[in-house]
Amino acid sequence: MKKSPQILITPTRADDPEAVRLIGELDAYLTALYPPECNHLLSVEELLNPNVSFIIAKADGTTAGCGALVNHGDYGEIKRMYVLPEFRGHGISVKILKVLEEKAKEQDIKIIRLETGYQQFEAIRLYGREGYKRCGVFGGYADNLVSLFFEKII
Repeated sequence: MKKSPQILITPTRADDPEAVRLIGELDAYLTALYPPECNHLLSVEELLNPNVSFIIAKADGTTAGCGALVNHGDYGEIKRMYVLPEFRGHGISVKILKVLEEKAKEQDIKIIRLETGYQQFEAIRLYGREGYKRCGVFGGYADNLVSLFFEKII
């Protein structure tokens, strides 16, 4: 039986080379799944804004995943959640999500929302398991046949 890796989650600048690599891989993954108008990707520059908390996960010292929390004032939004395929199945995404929820609490955010695509089955299951409920369109998103919207009161 394979030993679970030691996971370390740390705040990181989105322009860190490892973060840029992860963001690039996530972009490629989403671009293969959905048409451009249905991808709502924050750029590295947007992830550097002061209202964004960006974190990276390392598994046994190797960069494995990332996530971000955008503080919109009346709610927080989870963005850029991604775990490299070779690191999936070790609970890394849950740990990233929990750290982002803690950051929201520290900023006195009471509602966390997110958008994901209908083909991201693992993400949909994760959010459901972690208490996120389907909700309506929010922010500047369009109501389309691709996006699913979730929220959680924390």
